[in-house]
Formats: sequence, structure tokens, C-alpha cells
Amino acid sequence: MSEVDALFGVLRQSTGEDVVAAIERAIREAPDRSLCRINVLDFAKQYEIEEERAIAGFLHASRLGLFEMSWNVLCPGCNGVLNSNATLKTVQQVEYNCSLCAAGYEPTLDEMVEVTFTVSRRVRKIAAHEPDELPLEEYFRQVFWGSGFDVTDTEFAGAMREVMLDSIELHPGEKASLSLQLPANFVIVMEPVTHAAHFLDVKGEPTRERQNLSIIYDTVVAPTGTTLVAPGPLRLSFENRTKRRVLPSVWVAGDELHRLLGSRKPFLTAKRLLTNQTFRDIFHTGTLEIDQRLKILSMTFLFTDLKGSTALYERVGDLVAYDLVREHFKALYEIVASETGAVVKTIGDAVMATFPTPDRGLAAALRMRSAMQTLNEQRGSDDLLLKIGLHEGPCLVVTLNEQQDYFGQTVNVAARVQGLTDSQAIFASSSIVEDPRATALLANRGLTARPQRRSIRGMNEEIAVYEIP
Repeated sequence: MSEVDALFGVLRQSTGEDVVAAIERAIREAPDRSLCRINVLDFAKQYEIEEERAIAGFLHASRLGLFEMSWNVLCPGCNGVLNSNATLKTVQQVEYNCSLCAAGYEPTLDEMVEVTFTVSRRVRKIAAHEPDELPLEEYFRQVFWGSGFDVTDTEFAGAMREVMLDSIELHPGEKASLSLQLPANFVIVMEPVTHAAHFLDVKGEPTRERQNLSIIYDTVVAPTGTTLVAPGPLRLSFENRTKRRVLPSVWVAGDELHRLLGSRKPFLTAKRLLTNQTFRDIFHTGTLEIDQRLKILSMTFLFTDLKGSTALYERVGDLVAYDLVREHFKALYEIVASETGAVVKTIGDAVMATFPTPDRGLAAALRMRSAMQTLNEQRGSDDLLLKIGLHEGPCLVVTLNEQQDYFGQTVNVAARVQGLTDSQAIFASSSIVEDPRATALLANRGLTARPQRRSIRGMNEEIAVYEIP
């Protein structure tokens, strides 16, 4: 473990000792399953670490090679992993299809792409490093379903016993069959490796005559089909024409299966990671391909600008003004990071930042204003007056000037809302102020948002904005 010990020594230089100790303990003592596609939010809860610090720790550990980071496209219906990617670059913009749910979904980074961490082979060999050798139930648990799948070991074993009628393992080129007695229920023949499914609509009068159905697994997954059969005996014949082992199993699509598929818990989404300052600092380039555009359904944008910065330089001189502006940037960066946000870029004396939710953006705005007031009090002047604007909505994640950036009307409106301010008041759109978490935040601070109708450049109609005094 000498090489690994050295890596942990390096990790301690960028990560808190308690986070490093928890990661090291997990790598040395946790069962194999716990080190495959780690849900960092779960990990933080288990080891009693603040979530953002745990995320930062795993990002630094991945940079050192202790973990392999994976961007997994999930089915929002069954939580199955439709596609696993080593980088965000290979997440497609086109629709992903789930055979089990017989539905297609255009990927969004809000809830459809999870980010997980698997221990590196060089650090510790685990069973999931060879997924084609995992038993069927472990393959479903560790590979097929995502890290948001919320079922205990006991619950999972019991559910699989109740749901699964039978299963079989076929290696490349093999043929085999199963003989079943079909109940009068809807039945699914599910194959998790190729993510192929075939539905059996079992209805009508029971029969004693044996029914037959053949299923071929190929490299091209056929659309989900449905076969009408009667309750009674069925012979299922399988042929594996792929280059991997396949694991067809027969499930009863009853209440227990629906309960199993509906068991979800919080996980680290791609959207949350993209708004993480540590991620932007470590992986500031190469996150996306130049022509790649991925959707986010809800992102909060915050824009700031120093009022009268040109006059400030003239009034106090370049050196003093430079130090003041740098101090202002330092305070803003720290506040953004502590509120689970990330600074996207600075433009002159202005800052563009993102947050996963409106309340975090609003909390950051209030703290920024307070921080500038503190800096002014320390100097005995009003040199630093910050104009702040917030807006929330959908956007595209893109690459601009070789860095991760955002594009769309939401970004434009957020910048324009900031342009409405002419004092230390914060201006926010209705999508910010009317968010329940933001409403509660204002109430707890004893603040009342004052509604206005204002015109902004580029929009034909006035929009509702709120001034937060």
C-alpha cells in the first residue's frame, strides 16, 4: 500500500483530515459493493461529513487516481443506468430509451445524470471491476441500477424472490431455455446487460398446452415488444449473439416490482457538480466537447458588478483600487463556494455565478451585500457598492473560450436584471422570490421583497422583478 499511502499524503494537502480519514477507512474496510459507484451524499451522511466537503474530497481523490469518476445517464422511471460515461463529453444530446419502461427520454443534467465514484483498480480490486463475473442479483444492484436506488440488502433480496420467476446465464454464442408456469399477471423478460426487455401480456383462459417464445440477444437492441399469451406453461428459448454474457430473467410486474423501481434517494447530480467550485477549479477545461450542448431544466444565475468602479480608480488611485477590487473578488468567491455555487467567470469587475437552487443564490446575494458593507466600514468609506441580480430557469451547458459556460434566455435575463440595480438593493426575478425555500429565507431574515414591473433590453414585455432592500 506504499503508493496508495503516498497518494493519501498528497490528498491531505487539499482535503480535510476527517474527509481523508473517512475515504481511507472505506477503501481499506468497506465491502466491495460499497466501493462501486459511490453515492457521495450517502457517504457524507454515513461518515457525518458536510456534503460539499465530501464532494470536494472525492474530486481531489479522483484527480489523484484513487477513484474513477462516472457520469451515468439514468432512466427517470426505473432508475436504471441507460449509459455510463467516463466523462461528460460522451453524454449524448439525443434521446435515451429505456426498454424496461418502454419510454424515451431526452437527457437533462438535473436528475437524469448522476456522478459516482468507483475505487480504482490500482488502489483496491473489487468484484465490480469485472462486471461479467457478478452474480445476477449483484449485477442488478451494482451495475444496472444507479446510486439513487434506495433498498436495503434485506429488502432487495426479499423483493427479488417475490418478483423473479426464474433466470438464466448465457455466455456468448450459447443457447438455452426456461420452462415456466405463467401466472395471470403482466410479465417482463428483462436482460440487464444489453438493457433489453420483452413484455408478456398474460390474459385470457388458462391453458394446459405449452406455449413457445424465442428471444435473441444481439448487439443491436430491438425495441421493446409485447406478446399476448395465456396463463399456463411457457417454454422460453434464448440465444446470445453478443460478445458478452447475458442474464435474462423473468419478472412479475406487480406491486412489489413497482415499489422496487420507485425506491429513490438523493444522489449527486451532474447539475450540482457543475455548480461546485472545486469541480470548476480542478476540471476547468475539457468538460464538454466544443459542439456539445446539454440541457439543465433549472439553474440559478447571479450577476454582480461594482457600481462606479471607474470613478473609484480615479478617486483612490490604481494601486489602492486594485487591492480593493481583489479583496472584493476574494470575498465573493468564498461566499459563492460556501453556498454550493461556482463562479463561472469574471468580466472586468463583474462576476457571473451559478447555484443549484434559488435559495442558495439568494443567500449568497445577501451575504455578498453584507460583506461589502463590512469592507466599507473597515475603510470608513462607501467605495464598494455592489449591484446584484438573480434569475432562475432552463439553460444549456456549453463550451465557450475553452471553458464550461452557459447559454440561453435565462442567462440573458439574469444579466439584464442585474443591470436594473442602481444601489445596494438586490434585484431578483419572480422565479427566485416565489421559490418556497427563498420565500422562507426572506421571512427568516425579516426582509420583504418589493414587486415591480420593469422593461429589460431584448424582451418585448415588462417582467416581474423584486427589489430586496
